[in-house]
Amino acid sequence: MTAPEEPPVRIQVVVSGRVQGVGYRASCAHRATEDGLGGWVRNRADGRVEAELEGSPTAVEAVLAWCRVGPRWATVTRVDQAPREPEGTVGFTIR
Repeated sequence: MTAPEEPPVRIQVVVSGRVQGVGYRASCAHRATEDGLGGWVRNRADGRVEAELEGSPTAVEAVLAWCRVGPRWATVTRVDQAPREPEGTVGFTIR
């Protein structure tokens, strides 16, 4: 017997530090896609990166853990997160 599937969750993530111009968005999109998440990632005018991640709680937590480190050239100093209502988003995009 298999365990019941966990209902999807969605979180907003805002990442501070040296996160623009270092491949953060592309790396985030790649990682989120690999983990089967829906959502998006974008640069903000204030120099931070914002993303919304939606999927299984386990996959969202895995990508959130990646967000705290980022790609090789990034220096993440802070990650803020807030729950959002799941929207049933399929696919992950760079905005």
